Amino acid sequence: MSANRGQAAGHRRGPGPGGGHGGFRKVEKPKNFKQSLRRLAGYLKPQRFNIALIVLASILGTVFSVISPKLLGDATSSLFESFTKGIGVDFNFLAKILLWLSALYLFSALFTFLQQYLMATIAQKTAAKIRREVFDKLMRLPLRYFDKHPHGDVLSRAVNDVDSINSSLQQAITQLVSSVITILGIIIMMLYISPWLSLVVLLTLPLSAFAISFIAKRSQKFFVGQQAELGAVNGHIEEMYSGHQVVKAYGYEKQAVGTFNEMNEKLYEAGRKAQFMSGIMMPIMMFIGNISYVLVSLIGGLLVINGNIRIGDVQAFIQYTQQLNQPMAQAAGLSGMIQTALAAAERIFELLDEEEEPQQQPHYDGINQLAGRIAFDHIGFGYEKDKQIIKDLNIEVEQGQTIAIVGPTGAGKTTMINLLMRFYEPDAGKIMLDGVDFSRMSREQVRSRFAMVIQDTWLFQGTIYDNIAYGKENAAEEEIIQAARSAYADDFIRKLPEGYNTQLSEDASNISQGQKQLITIARALLADPLVLILDEATSNVDTRTEMNIQRAMKVLMKGRTSFVIAHRLSTIRDADLILVMNKGEIIEQGTHEQLMEQHGFYAELHNSQFEGAELDMASSNQ
Repeated sequence: MSANRGQAAGHRRGPGPGGGHGGFRKVEKPKNFKQSLRRLAGYLKPQRFNIALIVLASILGTVFSVISPKLLGDATSSLFESFTKGIGVDFNFLAKILLWLSALYLFSALFTFLQQYLMATIAQKTAAKIRREVFDKLMRLPLRYFDKHPHGDVLSRAVNDVDSINSSLQQAITQLVSSVITILGIIIMMLYISPWLSLVVLLTLPLSAFAISFIAKRSQKFFVGQQAELGAVNGHIEEMYSGHQVVKAYGYEKQAVGTFNEMNEKLYEAGRKAQFMSGIMMPIMMFIGNISYVLVSLIGGLLVINGNIRIGDVQAFIQYTQQLNQPMAQAAGLSGMIQTALAAAERIFELLDEEEEPQQQPHYDGINQLAGRIAFDHIGFGYEKDKQIIKDLNIEVEQGQTIAIVGPTGAGKTTMINLLMRFYEPDAGKIMLDGVDFSRMSREQVRSRFAMVIQDTWLFQGTIYDNIAYGKENAAEEEIIQAARSAYADDFIRKLPEGYNTQLSEDASNISQGQKQLITIARALLADPLVLILDEATSNVDTRTEMNIQRAMKVLMKGRTSFVIAHRLSTIRDADLILVMNKGEIIEQGTHEQLMEQHGFYAELHNSQFEGAELDMASSNQ
């Protein structure tokens, strides 16, 4: 396994469109609400058995709870008849009802607990599956996707949106199932007690259904906006945190806080509108429920006076009316939660539906016989089809040669590396390794022949030993230590309190920049590549460390084809071939001496750097 695995992950942003963290997406209405709902429901299919148990538990719990008001009504009727007819109170009857009610409430609580337990299991398993699919998808997406999307937005989809689905599922499904079954059970008991009073209550149900539908349709766009704005805020926080030293160095704190406040205000507005639309559901449902309550009380009283119904049944009916309002209000209140879950799910599905980097199986048998000769044959490429960065590029590099690539920013230097590593595919022409077209090999086969050491070091949270071992799968301890010695890293590593077992913190902030670079060089040495890519590998280190790196590089580059991108021309004087690029084309090529004799673009670059160095020395001496 080549060292480029870790280095590629930390490769600096290329000149592709959307590079960096800006340009958050505009909030859009959901493209297909019903499709997102069906697709999210598809993740629950493997949990059909547990869902069936939840429904069964809900039915049993509802049966126990809806019978209770009828029993209480019978007790009330018994007491009422005892006082109105002058007969003694039937304490045996009341004691039996009390025992039945105690048992019913106990079993109702037990089945409610079972519902919650099963639903927590379903929600966690579903969220774990979605989270796994999102992470796997991120591993399969091409570099082009990450160049076009803000890091914070991607992280928000992978973390916040999955958590929204998890919490919504855990609460919404249980309450929704319980509410629906409770409503049905209450309606059945109402019809059993009095069809006429039931008709009074049922007349208000269409009004409740209309209110739910009306508000739900208009609130969905606000929940989608809330999730999108949350992604924007996360992106800004991630960007400011990762560059906090630069922010402080340039006194950008006030501007950063100002930008955050603007984004936070947008998130507040989107959240306020979403929660307002969701929040007005409950008061409306309570208003409709109170209308039912008043009507039942008036009409029930008249029926009792006329002797058409017992007073205890009216009391039970009033309780049922109140109980009916609660699940109806719960179902209405769940609208906001479901809207949030579907908005989050839609963003996740957009990510899962992104075009992947085509998976390729190793299909070139002679990969281990390749030597390291590289050829660019009429290569054309642009990050956007109508904007060519590299135009008709032709290079032939012999095995073991060191090729230096220089030129101004945007000349196409890093783009060449992206093409070599197959992070992008050329629009025209072909790249060959020992005469074998890259297209005949899988990306993994090509990358296994390369190793990268770049300016922006990438180390993961773990031990120094593990970070070096990342360059080669199943590497022996002796190989890892030897790689560190060759990279002149062994000395400083052994001086650390725990040596190779020293834990690197997040972003490896507990070691210096130069030490980070030496570790990445050791990782590349361990990979033992055919072709080495050095992208400003020594630009972030002190002079002494640079000397160690240069000595390690001479050992590493011996007999290997090497591509070196450098702005400091003093580091590439000994290169076998220097390519001078400008606007995607090679405008000069040759050795250092040959290019200096031409008095062209390279000579101007060299002289300007030399003069700049002299001015720096003069000013420091004054």
